[in-house]
Amino acid sequence: MNNRKLSFWLFLTPVLLGLGLVVVLPFVYGLIFSFTDWNGITANNFLGFENYINLFKDAEFRAAMGFTVLFSVVAIILLNFLGLALALLVTRKLKSSNFLRTVFFMPNLIGGLILGFIWQFIFISVFDDIGQALGIEALSGWLSTTNTGFWGLIILTCWQMAGYIMIIYIAYLQNIPNELIEAAEIDGASSWQRFRHITFPLVAPAFTISMFLTLSNSFKIYDQNLSLTGGGPYNSTQMVAMEIVKTAFSENEMAFAQAKGVIFFLIVSIIAITQVYYNKKREVDM
Repeated sequence: MNNRKLSFWLFLTPVLLGLGLVVVLPFVYGLIFSFTDWNGITANNFLGFENYINLFKDAEFRAAMGFTVLFSVVAIILLNFLGLALALLVTRKLKSSNFLRTVFFMPNLIGGLILGFIWQFIFISVFDDIGQALGIEALSGWLSTTNTGFWGLIILTCWQMAGYIMIIYIAYLQNIPNELIEAAEIDGASSWQRFRHITFPLVAPAFTISMFLTLSNSFKIYDQNLSLTGGGPYNSTQMVAMEIVKTAFSENEMAFAQAKGVIFFLIVSIIAITQVYYNKKREVDM
């Protein structure tokens, strides 16, 4: 038993060391620097909560937070709906189910920056050509407004992540006993009734996991935002992660950006933990 424990900690040590050096230690240092006038090199004065007070007065940060929250709400709903719908489709014993799983999952393997530039070309060039050919003005000048930029980000995110969320739902759908479905069919339950009273309650753990992943990813999105809209027009599609990076590296206010990062971390953590807590209460044990 002692040898097993020693082996366990030996194998775990590199991971814990990496986590501590890359995540925990920088976070602690960042938290300390957020109370100073740190410029990225030195911190000469202790400012207390001045940076935290000023960030709530920052109109650009508040606008970015509002846009991020709206984006996250829409993205979470659509991603989970699409992920579950795709999972139900590919688990129907179709001949092409394995092929469809591969096709739906492939976008997740492409980097966010590359996806952003691909969809930027589609929204600007392809949509414009289609709009001119069909006489649809709404397709011209895509991404030039806040509304189209918002939906452009939603489309990109759903196209990239829906297949990944699908895999999570598939894992739980395949664990549902066929006896339950067959018994419901014998009792005359419709497809909707079987889904509502059997399938959906039994995939609740998948919903908890998918909700957590889509929530954290939607709030932290940066590379797609950078490559697709760049925060434009006039920073109206700028999300919090991009706003923090801009504050740190464009405006050279490292301590102020770090304070924003701490508040952002707390907001996302509280929301994520809250949703996991309430979703866990809804799960059904087999």
